[in-house]
Amino acid sequence: MAVVSVRKSVRSRGNNHVVDITADVADSVARAGIESGIATVFVTGSTAGVTTVEFEPGLVEDLDTAFNRLIPRELDYRHRERWGDDNGHSHVRASLLGPSLTVPFNDHQLALGTWQQIVLIDFDTRPRSRDYLIQIVG
Repeated sequence: MAVVSVRKSVRSRGNNHVVDITADVADSVARAGIESGIATVFVTGSTAGVTTVEFEPGLVEDLDTAFNRLIPRELDYRHRERWGDDNGHSHVRASLLGPSLTVPFNDHQLALGTWQQIVLIDFDTRPRSRDYLIQIVG
């Protein structure tokens, strides 16, 4: 069994910004020298998450609306009491989405559906650089 780890980063606007990272993950898998296995994508940070979606403007807007309805920014979050931060909702959203995703691959290609892309969603309240790790095992 071989393991290849690749660190990447992406600029984000925060506030539910959805960033398509499919090409970076696919390129990392293609270059890893492993024919078949799994690729895990893990975002380092507690206010962002990773999932798959059909990455198109309407669905990106729907996700924004859904997160704002389910976990409103305006609520009183206890996180503010401890640290004075305004991003309690960001931590809750990221916790529910989760920090990682595992995708199988064969013949050096991700086994994604036709309309399925890998995205990183930054829930924090400000623009920033987001680091993520792609670990390829096979």
